[in-house]
Amino acid sequence: MLAFNHNIIFDHTSKQNYSHAYDNLNIKNITDIPEFYENIIKYNQNQERDVFLSTDINFQNNQENQKWMFKIEDVVTFVWEKDSSTLYYQLFTYGNNTLLEYWLLHTVLPIYLIIENKYELIHAGGVQIEDKPVLFIAPSFGGKSTLTDYFIQKQHPMVSDDRVALKEEHNQIIAVSSYPYHRPYRKIEDLGVYVDNFMQGTKPLHCIYALESVDAKDEIRFHMLKGIEKFKALQYNFDFNLPLNKASSFKLIGTIASYIPVYKISIPWDLNRLDEVYLALCEHTSKL
Repeated sequence: MLAFNHNIIFDHTSKQNYSHAYDNLNIKNITDIPEFYENIIKYNQNQERDVFLSTDINFQNNQENQKWMFKIEDVVTFVWEKDSSTLYYQLFTYGNNTLLEYWLLHTVLPIYLIIENKYELIHAGGVQIEDKPVLFIAPSFGGKSTLTDYFIQKQHPMVSDDRVALKEEHNQIIAVSSYPYHRPYRKIEDLGVYVDNFMQGTKPLHCIYALESVDAKDEIRFHMLKGIEKFKALQYNFDFNLPLNKASSFKLIGTIASYIPVYKISIPWDLNRLDEVYLALCEHTSKL
């Protein structure tokens, strides 16, 4: 499976190589995972489960061979070492291969990539418009998945359903596709619907739209965000702000604010006007 431009190789599936993948990442089963490392952060009720991140040194450091663990209570625990391309896992009472893949792709892999200093993550839906990655940001239940789904139905390649990896490279902001599943609904611990038309590899980010729901009869309007308004819109949607990546995350947000156009779009809260919104976005993007 291709995820975040990595070739993910599970020990229970056949190997498939992607020539353009950043690297191989091996996911292997073991049976001797420790209970916890010394330093622990608890995240309450993620997907209605208690989850924990722990490390053997501390959360401010990110040293060679530092050990990391992500535990989903009664389901699965993942462990790895810094600079390793192998993550080990152990399934527990309620664990199975479906939940293994869900938690790895949806939560653990993004955290691993941040710890490895490969990417920062933004909470966004993403599609390609005229072969260019465009992102949609909004609060929860703000319309990201609905809009992303509509573009997918219109045969636009999906970049991401929920999280997009970003990095700065040669004075450009590069968008990295997540994994080829889309959830136009929100069902607990469900990967979603497989998407064949999925952006593979990486591409320079074109623009970002901040979705704002308005009355069903209101007009569709675009407003360019600038200054602190733009910075706050980006910062609010950056994901997994761990103690060790606060500085790098802040720096990348500033770089995005400097180079990438961000527009607020007022979207009438009426599904019957979704095609109107779609056409407006396509026209607006083509002029940037």
